[in-house]
Amino acid sequence: MKILALSDHECPWLWDYLDRRRLEGVDLILSCGDLKPQYLSFVVTFAHCPVLYVHGNHDDRYAQTPPEGCICIEDKLYVHQGVRILGLGGSVRYKPQGEHQYTQQQMDRRVRRRWLDLRRKDGFDILLAHAPALGLNDGEDLCHTGFDAFNGLMDKYKPRYFIHGHMHMNYGQDVPRRAAYGETQVINAYESYLFDY
Repeated sequence: MKILALSDHECPWLWDYLDRRRLEGVDLILSCGDLKPQYLSFVVTFAHCPVLYVHGNHDDRYAQTPPEGCICIEDKLYVHQGVRILGLGGSVRYKPQGEHQYTQQQMDRRVRRRWLDLRRKDGFDILLAHAPALGLNDGEDLCHTGFDAFNGLMDKYKPRYFIHGHMHMNYGQDVPRRAAYGETQVINAYESYLFDY
């Protein structure tokens, strides 16, 4: 299965200079958030596969203008062609207001609420999130701190992939595209990344 992951910055070859051949053979598109809803609506019209998304910390606008034709899997365990995808968007809370910002404890509660789904489906294969995991490709400032709950999910369920955004590769830091955490491959989906599941 070919999966295209998107996050944080609209990819020019999908948005400005659309070449439909770039979407050929793609079986699933996963958005990690902070993308214009119009962009996702545009992409889904040319893709011959579902576009699943979670919210980024700047996606308050989705309440007024959701991405048309796309599927929100926020706080859900979604199964596509046998692949179990757990969606947990948002970032660490770094200011008093912000719909898609959570404390570490709030994210722990969100994860605990999924225990029955995870038990029924015998775990999950892909963790789709906006923020990275704590201490794994995250930043030193509060806004870009990762969630410890994601480390616990990977320790317990050993998914094949953890796909996140939030850490822009153009920040001037040494932000890796791929990493490993135990048996889990970690992918920073900034702009776009195509991989085989």
